[in-house]
Amino acid sequence: MREACAPFCLTEERKMKVSILGREKEYDLNRSPVSVFRALMELAPEYKNRALGCFCGGQALELNEMLTQDCTLHPITFQNEEGRRIYERTLRFVLLMAVKRVLGETCRVRIEHSIGYGVYMRFLDRDADEATVARIEAEMRKIAREDLPLRKEKWTREEAIRYFAEHGMEEKAHLLSYRPYDYFYVYRCGDMAEYFYGAMLPSTMYAQVFQLKHHAPGMVLQMPSPEDMTVPAPFVEREKNLQVFAQSNRWCDILGCKNAADLNDMTVGGKLREFIRVNEALHDKSIGDIADGIVQKGARAVFVAGPSSSGKTTFSNRLCIHLKVLGKKPVLISLDDFYLDQHTLPREADGKPDLEALSALDVDYFRVCMQKLLCGEQAQMPRFDFTTKKRSPVYCPMQLTEGQILVVEGIHGLNPRMHEGLDEKLIAKVYISQLTCLNLDHHNRIRTTDARLLRRIVRDYQFRATPPEETLAMWNSVRRGEEKWIFPYQEQADFMFNSALHYELPVLKKYAYDMLMQIPPENECYLAARRLIKILHYLVPAPDDVMQEIPPLSLLREFIGGCTFY
Repeated sequence: MREACAPFCLTEERKMKVSILGREKEYDLNRSPVSVFRALMELAPEYKNRALGCFCGGQALELNEMLTQDCTLHPITFQNEEGRRIYERTLRFVLLMAVKRVLGETCRVRIEHSIGYGVYMRFLDRDADEATVARIEAEMRKIAREDLPLRKEKWTREEAIRYFAEHGMEEKAHLLSYRPYDYFYVYRCGDMAEYFYGAMLPSTMYAQVFQLKHHAPGMVLQMPSPEDMTVPAPFVEREKNLQVFAQSNRWCDILGCKNAADLNDMTVGGKLREFIRVNEALHDKSIGDIADGIVQKGARAVFVAGPSSSGKTTFSNRLCIHLKVLGKKPVLISLDDFYLDQHTLPREADGKPDLEALSALDVDYFRVCMQKLLCGEQAQMPRFDFTTKKRSPVYCPMQLTEGQILVVEGIHGLNPRMHEGLDEKLIAKVYISQLTCLNLDHHNRIRTTDARLLRRIVRDYQFRATPPEETLAMWNSVRRGEEKWIFPYQEQADFMFNSALHYELPVLKKYAYDMLMQIPPENECYLAARRLIKILHYLVPAPDDVMQEIPPLSLLREFIGGCTFY
């Protein structure tokens, strides 16, 4: 029933060449087996304390996997997205082992979402307290020192469902019943087995850099610092962000949809239509509440900002509708019109223009326009021509009248430099992001960045003729820009809006799945594509006849099409 994992099939050839960083060595397989770790130590010893695995032929190979044929390996470190995910999975396993030792097997943990460089989690049957969190952290450090092996075993789906059901993980057993494959790999350490949807480290010894912090009512597991993985990253307090997640989690509880299997049950049971209606009603209520707050503040300018594929444009249009309901006359403008001519933009390391940088915008002229508009004067507003990639020579005069409110949309809307010199009493700031609260199961979250990436892949293909591999290739650059220019300012927002729709992943699967499946193993984005495919495997696609239930003004329409704003 269970088999050891082998990345390649054995061949008759008993000689094998391994290449790493241009260094090559031939091994005689008749004498001794060769693991990824051994090859690294002999060909790239400088990676001894840095490598978390290796890329090979579109796969992420674990350090203890055995090599059986000629191959070229590329070390995976904490600087790689896959490396960070490998480390986090292993650390989550250690945490769950510690919780079991300290609080017993019946204590259940739900791993929820990122907060800065950490992951927020909570107990399902109690609130966390400082003393308990300290005991769990101490036990985690003990487990790490014990250097316990994490063994990869091949299980049948039926075997896994039976095991997880017997050990109180009904939601995981339920999800696996929807899995389209009969076999998969489970990790075991001692008497505990878990399924983490990706590669792991060989033993608990590798997960020694972390910090567990009490954060009522749960706790935050801090990952290593991106700059130096030998120390935990500093904790970044994001109270407003946590409040939005908490509100969305309450919605999930009310709607009875916390994990992927719950959503699948609704789809299969013919209840997705009603679920879409309630999701959309909650969105509309939230946008209306934000409009009320803006009017109560007496703001004349509203800045809407957020990361890529949050739905900023549709949100801004819908906010304008709610402001009109309140008797205001909103005017929507885009920060994109303040782009500098593209040939003057700052460059990234690869020589391409850095469109995410604040310096790509004419910030000084934007502030001049805002000062004039808020003082009742006329401003000459620029227009950027995306076909010529230059500012149009024709400017448009604008002057605010009584009751008019500017709604300014763009990724840099919360950057303090955009508001410098403006009267803060006349400004309202809104942060929008897709903060998915739907998990695969209690121990495996769906990352918000993956959900946004699926949105962008679908939109880019539908409306920009961009194939998914190009969107995937530019995603790391987009993320770097967000980390530098967007996320540091989110807590300065007066209002936050979660643009996630809890029904959207089964809809996006209808568009993205086949596209992603077409990306070949030799493509550099293959591994990222497979990560997204693995998420989509666990979701039943939305039926065709349900798609008409998605309203024309839904934020999801910005990505799948059919939005009547455009």
